[in-house]
Amino acid sequence: METETMEEIFGPVVSSYSRAQAIEDGVLVDLMQEETVKAVKEAGFVFPVAMTATAFGASICPINGELPAGQDLQGRLWDMLTMLKHAIRSGGASTRLKFSVSVSRKIVKLVSVCGPGDHAEPVITIMMPDED
Repeated sequence: METETMEEIFGPVVSSYSRAQAIEDGVLVDLMQEETVKAVKEAGFVFPVAMTATAFGASICPINGELPAGQDLQGRLWDMLTMLKHAIRSGGASTRLKFSVSVSRKIVKLVSVCGPGDHAEPVITIMMPDED
C-alpha cells in the first residue's frame, strides 16, 4: 500500500514561517544567545528555549527599555526559568504548561510549549497565554 504525502493530500504549502525567521524578525527572543544561554543551561534546560517578545518584555526586561533600580536581566531570567522548571516537574507529561512569575509585585501568567523546531528537534517556547 502506497502512502500519500501531505502535499498530495492537501496541495503545496502556501506559506510558512520558521522559528529561525521569527527570531530574526524579533517576534521570538532566543534565550540561547550569548547573554542568556548560561542561565538557561545552569537552570538545567537541554532543549533550545525562546520567548515571544511580548512574554520577554512582560517578565524579563522591556524590549529597548530599562529595568527598575536593583533589578537585572540575569536575576529576572533565573526567576522565570526556576518557575518554569517547577511547573515542568509538577505538570506531568504535558507539552503545554501554564506557570507564572512575580515581576515588580505583579503576577505575569505565562505558557510554555515543548514542540518541534524547524528541523523537528524538541524546542521550548514561552509565551503569554493568549499568544498561541
